[in-house]
Amino acid sequence: MNSLFCRVLCSLLCTGLLVCTVSCRPSPKPLSQADLERLAVEFAGFLSKGSPAGAVKMMDDTMKSLLPEAKLTELWAGLTAQLGEYLSSPGTRYAEEGGYRVVYVTLAFASAEVDMKVVFDATGKVSGLWFGQPRIAGTGTYTPPEYADRDSFVETECTVGAGQWQLPATLAMPAGGGPFPAVVLVHGSGPNDRDETIGPNKPFRDLAWGLASRGVAVLRYEKRTKQYQGEITDLAGFTADQETVEDAVAAVALLRATAGVDPDAVFVLGHSMGAMMAPRIAARLAAGEGCPPAGLIFMAGNARDLLTLLVEQSEYIAGLDGQVSDTEEAQLAQLRSQVSTVRDGKLAPGEVLLGASQAYWADLLAYDQVEAAKGLDLPMLFLQGERDYQVTMEDFGLWREALGGRPGVVFKSYPALNHLFMAGEGRSKPADYAVPGNVAQDVVEDVAAWVKGL
Repeated sequence: MNSLFCRVLCSLLCTGLLVCTVSCRPSPKPLSQADLERLAVEFAGFLSKGSPAGAVKMMDDTMKSLLPEAKLTELWAGLTAQLGEYLSSPGTRYAEEGGYRVVYVTLAFASAEVDMKVVFDATGKVSGLWFGQPRIAGTGTYTPPEYADRDSFVETECTVGAGQWQLPATLAMPAGGGPFPAVVLVHGSGPNDRDETIGPNKPFRDLAWGLASRGVAVLRYEKRTKQYQGEITDLAGFTADQETVEDAVAAVALLRATAGVDPDAVFVLGHSMGAMMAPRIAARLAAGEGCPPAGLIFMAGNARDLLTLLVEQSEYIAGLDGQVSDTEEAQLAQLRSQVSTVRDGKLAPGEVLLGASQAYWADLLAYDQVEAAKGLDLPMLFLQGERDYQVTMEDFGLWREALGGRPGVVFKSYPALNHLFMAGEGRSKPADYAVPGNVAQDVVEDVAAWVKGL
């Protein structure tokens, strides 16, 4: 599903990228930058070579209690299960952030790179550890879609929310006086930027520009776990409400108060985990402001829980080459065991596993998005790429089984499209996200027609 969590690591899986957050206090700086970079690389080496005991010896007492050898082993197994074989540590970067001295170590795996953020105390002990969002190496650069007419809309910068968690945002407003229907874009899992960038691709920018070119205002914003990934340090009570719901509710409120927007025609469009949380967002709007959104758009929304998808996606990736090695099977077995621990409620309060805390998993496992959607009297549009291996046609079928035939609920799937709603051929794979593309024009046309037709 971002960062704050072990977020689906490589291929935007539907759960969060791992972060193990700890308490770190500012301290004197007796060690040189070169010393700290050397220690960070040494720490990464212990992890990559399967020597967690060496890594534990480099930690302060708090870290040792939070990440003992067994937890470090699980952590690394989770990374390699999702990102493939570890290859190298091609670089480091030193920084001073909020009074802390940190080193970012780039870890290169078979299908992506991840930055490991290592925080040091005054004595050179590791006192904090984060893993950032996976980066799939691009083979090109972003190209705006041909269906976007830049002269037909204007983009302005704005802010979603207030107080501690204000988020930079971009509003794409069609030219003319309006009032226009409007859409809030809600990210999938992980610490996504406002464009939901992955490799050279920016699916949320495609949607915003395409819809704005067709007379629909679009608001997109930095996800909280992207904008504040260094500031969110208390995982004990952190749930999908703080990760996704609260900011989406604030974004809808902002659009409703924006000149030129029809306040009665503001829709929520969720992608992947954002679609999963859309029914909760709608219910929160109805309970808080007394006014739900005009409708919900589900793009690759999972009907099953994230733990099920995490295992399914990992098994799919491991088998892409036609065989599952002994190493891969051992990693999958470890993952299944961790999933069982979470699902059986065996995590202690505050305990972190699979990149998220006990509170986070308990909240999500108690949430049934399909039942929540059934309880809403709203128009809904379900869109699904048939080549999507992250959220599959099985999920699409479950949504249709639960809601098909209801007035105002529409289903459409696209044979050639993947999880990003970009076209391709053959079996979808993580490497596809490194190929530059754009959200299919049919998807943009279908969303615009549905929104404007209500």
